[in-house]
Amino acid sequence: MGMLYYGDNLDILRRYLKEETVDLVYLDPPFNSAQNYNAFLQEKDGTAAASQIRAFEDTWHWDLETAAAYRLFTDVADERTRKVMQAFYEFLGGNDMMAYLTMMAPRLVELRRVLKPSGSLYLHCDPTASHYLKLLLDGVFGAQSFRNEIIWKRTTSKSLAYRNLPSNHDVLLLHSKGDGFTWNPPFKPYDLNNLDEKTAKKYCYKDADGRRYTLGDLTNPNPDRPNLTYEFLSHKKVWRWTRERMEVAYKAGIVLQPSPGAVPRLKRYLDDQEGKPFDDVWTDIPPINSQAQERLGYPTQKPVALLERIIKASSNPGDLVLDPFCGCGTTVDAAEKLGRKWIGIDITQLAISLIKNRLCETYGNALEIKTVGEPTTPADAAKLADEDKFQFQWWALHLVGARPQEQKKGADHGIDGKVLFRDDPRAMKSEEIIIQVKGGKTGVKDVRDLRGVLEREKAAMGVLISLQPPTGPMEAEAASAGFYEHKLNKRIYPRLQVRTVKELMEGKGIERPSSIAAVDETFKKAPKARGKGHEQHQFYL
Repeated sequence: MGMLYYGDNLDILRRYLKEETVDLVYLDPPFNSAQNYNAFLQEKDGTAAASQIRAFEDTWHWDLETAAAYRLFTDVADERTRKVMQAFYEFLGGNDMMAYLTMMAPRLVELRRVLKPSGSLYLHCDPTASHYLKLLLDGVFGAQSFRNEIIWKRTTSKSLAYRNLPSNHDVLLLHSKGDGFTWNPPFKPYDLNNLDEKTAKKYCYKDADGRRYTLGDLTNPNPDRPNLTYEFLSHKKVWRWTRERMEVAYKAGIVLQPSPGAVPRLKRYLDDQEGKPFDDVWTDIPPINSQAQERLGYPTQKPVALLERIIKASSNPGDLVLDPFCGCGTTVDAAEKLGRKWIGIDITQLAISLIKNRLCETYGNALEIKTVGEPTTPADAAKLADEDKFQFQWWALHLVGARPQEQKKGADHGIDGKVLFRDDPRAMKSEEIIIQVKGGKTGVKDVRDLRGVLEREKAAMGVLISLQPPTGPMEAEAASAGFYEHKLNKRIYPRLQVRTVKELMEGKGIERPSSIAAVDETFKKAPKARGKGHEQHQFYL
């Protein structure tokens, strides 16, 4: 089971999360790299779709609002954190980096508050801000809480940098809340078919079946153990095991004498070992390339393998994992896969929709997800429409499983979103259902305009989503658009439909070819989960 929160993570943390309830925090906040990130909605073949939605702008500026936030935070922060922030301001002044740190500081304070004493926090960043963030974490958590600076090689540099070395890594800063933090050391399994020279030399013996082993010491490091002192194979020593256990191991061939009269030794098989412990430079997890099955098209998407390693190392099954900048949901996906409870927070409805689609595709309709912050009534939806037009659009589009269309100033072309499907597997091109979302007053002109868009785009169908119920003339105009006929089974569907938010929230969807009759290609599909463990859940949207 998991929880998704829509809204500003600072507000969500303060309002909903109790003190010392979280076992592990992973955050991959937007870097202060002065670039705009777009959430690309991929075509089925992995190429970039024409539609792109700007999910967040990765640029921070020092202005009056930021300056006020800085003053408010330093007025209430503890002495150590306040001194760090004041030192930053004295050194940086009121610039964009200072604005970024002002955004991060109160969130890190809240994340420390919600962590259990045994909890840890991983902050994923790039070298642009990692040195500042490490000092900020030292201020919030205490310098003694620092555990590791992990270097993840995220790419292989392909271009030549003339004035500096090419950058190809990210940084993961690991801090714990206390000394008794959860830690399960990660190991890299041995490649039995491609051993390095050192390992091959150590495990130089082989059984008849080819299993490699080395010989280990059987004596006890504590000499004062009378109950373990006895003679075995003509050698009286303080052994690690009791005589009974030693006899059983000897008969099983686990204990042997390398040569006649030699001290008995223990056979340690290479394939029984956990592997080599990882150090703080991770080069074995590649980034998500254009052909990766898990690629969903989100530009800052991280590999599931990276999050799995973090979650396994710093939590146990049943623990609670929190990602306050959850983006397309890689953290919550990995947490679900590994049997952890999870919480994801994001400030865009687009991200929440992407996560739900991803988890539904991966784990099926049996997965239970509770969402907080989304509209639960038409009145809530109307309030969201008043507060933020685009967040309302993204939320409404999710109700019909549509993907958003890029909104450029003065050039929306009457399309807020699309549903793509293919009712004929032999067809070279997907069919389109054009979606328009209206948060204000609607009339017959809106239906007529949508009909014009259908003709211009040669789309199969169109849907107008509105807060207000349609008038008689609107329904008549929609009916006059005729029908779309399924290419194979010849079933017909109203070509132009009007749906209210209330109807959609009550479960009245749009009339369209079902997933059985037509392949839905609206979103890049996430890989299906393997194994058991998700049969008894329910899925709520």
